[in-house]
Amino acid sequence: MYRHLPNQLTLLRLLLAGVFFITLNQYRYESLDVTQGLWLWASAAVFILAALTDALDGYLARKWHVESAFGRIMDPFCDKVLVLGAFIYLAGPGFAVRTETDAIISVSGVYPWMVAVMLARELLVTGVRGELEGSGVQFGANIFGKVKMVLQSCAVPIILVAVWLDPLHPQRTWLHWVLLTMAYALVAITLISGLPYISQAGKAMKGETPST
Repeated sequence: MYRHLPNQLTLLRLLLAGVFFITLNQYRYESLDVTQGLWLWASAAVFILAALTDALDGYLARKWHVESAFGRIMDPFCDKVLVLGAFIYLAGPGFAVRTETDAIISVSGVYPWMVAVMLARELLVTGVRGELEGSGVQFGANIFGKVKMVLQSCAVPIILVAVWLDPLHPQRTWLHWVLLTMAYALVAITLISGLPYISQAGKAMKGETPST
């Protein structure tokens, strides 16, 4: 009865990620449509629901002792699809404004280069983990990666609500600086969280036992 529920929650997160992308894709900051704010709130609600399944599936799998190879593969995959997909949209044209000087401002504070850095970190860690585990070295997620995931997941709905408040409004420009600071902090945390993985990989390549 319980065996497949954690995996079903993982697949539900992937489905919710698709709903989240479709919903957020409807939003355009520069649109004068009064329903635009509803798209932001709907997107935030779907994202939060999807993030909750991430916390629940792992907890139930451990509690009921039904961890599986499927879960170990699909859980981080679905996490990355949801979170990286969210930041791709936040750095996309729906959140971009062109100024009179032809400069592009991101209302969300997230820019494409930031997403590229996040994606590069994930690809590097995934590649290192795959190579080492293929050689018989255990290389699971550590506390730094989990903290990074939690912070990124918390940041997305906060950014969506902040965009709804309109950080480019003349009376709320401070909010735009808050979003920029948050975005830069997330990039820094993402990079720092990858350093322990690189260190462990270096030890493993030298024949030492990597710490977990």
